[in-house]
Amino acid sequence: MKKLALAILYTAGVALANPALADTEAASALREGEMKKLVFHAAPKPVGNAGFTDFDGAPMALADLQGKWALVNFWATWCAPCREEMPALSALQADMGGADFEVVTIATGRNPPPAMQTFFEEIGVDNLPLHRDPKSALARQMAVLGLPVTVLINPEGQEVARITGDVDWSSENARAVLAAAIGGEEG
Repeated sequence: MKKLALAILYTAGVALANPALADTEAASALREGEMKKLVFHAAPKPVGNAGFTDFDGAPMALADLQGKWALVNFWATWCAPCREEMPALSALQADMGGADFEVVTIATGRNPPPAMQTFFEEIGVDNLPLHRDPKSALARQMAVLGLPVTVLINPEGQEVARITGDVDWSSENARAVLAAAIGGEEG
């Protein structure tokens, strides 16, 4: 509780100095345990502009997500850590997803659509999108060098944070960090 109070006080000070950085500064200060792997950038970075598709092959782009915060997860059907992480991402979407925040999953590389569906069915995920980046064009542009990789994108369509490896997104700390970053209420 003391740490949260200090983070709020710090956020108020940062907001007066630079409102654009206030939320990510506060979120960064809250990181504990495995969430320390979440790296907040000193300044927002551009995201890749390579297209990807929805499950049925309709073209999409990260620019389509502008206007809301998005937690974009790059994964693959063969990725064991992805299998561990995906249920927590599903729970995060169920609890925090809405008009201002969305969890977006993009299978990168060779992931046959039936295998993607089976993957989600086996782990009980039914509320996340089955987007595809079959030639890894977007993943390459985004410097996704291993899986899973998850990036936090602000409403302006810029990357503000990144984590490599699986994380328990259902943890209290993960949700507090995200709530602080997106400026919303946790849960």
